[in-house]
Amino acid sequence: MSISKLRIVLADDHPFILFALKQLVMAEPDLELIGEATTGLMALSLVRSTTPDAAVIDVGMPEMNGIMLARKIREERPSVKVVILTAYEDEAHLKQALAAGASGFVVKRSATTTLIPAIRAAITGGTFVDPLVSRAFSGPKPTATIGADELSQREREVLKLTALGYATKEIADLMAIGGKSVETYRTRASAKLGLKSRAEIVRFALAEGWLT
Repeated sequence: MSISKLRIVLADDHPFILFALKQLVMAEPDLELIGEATTGLMALSLVRSTTPDAAVIDVGMPEMNGIMLARKIREERPSVKVVILTAYEDEAHLKQALAAGASGFVVKRSATTTLIPAIRAAITGGTFVDPLVSRAFSGPKPTATIGADELSQREREVLKLTALGYATKEIADLMAIGGKSVETYRTRASAKLGLKSRAEIVRFALAEGWLT
């Protein structure tokens, strides 16, 4: 019996990098490369027409950059998981990617070892942050006085699932509670920890070891 493969789209405006990415994806027996693009608009058109399982997109592309593209994909094809590929290793770019709806953040210089794990994590509902970036955030927690021990079990569970990339409705289904309850637990937990965005929730989760 044949096993259906996970369908992947790649987008990068550098031919050499695009070629290298293709080799990484095509070497995996359960992944299928169904299209490639060299501009943001080409990538958006490709995602619209194929609805892949995941799209790997470079941040710096002509016509439409990767952050804008990630937002458009999230709006138009929310089932498609986005993995951002970038040369930048700073918190600002990570925050932008997560805020745009990306489920993966991969630094180009480590892509040979991190791209495939990032794709798999994104497709299975997780959030992957390149170790080159997450290492810098695994030190002090966002608050010096309150940690995860101060959260209730449900608050902790909602926060962890949020960091892993699950939407409110998905968390509600997984926990068998209402969507409003999910939002209440997340708001309460975020207030206790002083977290103001999904990027800060992911950073806290990294510091707690929830994403490793």
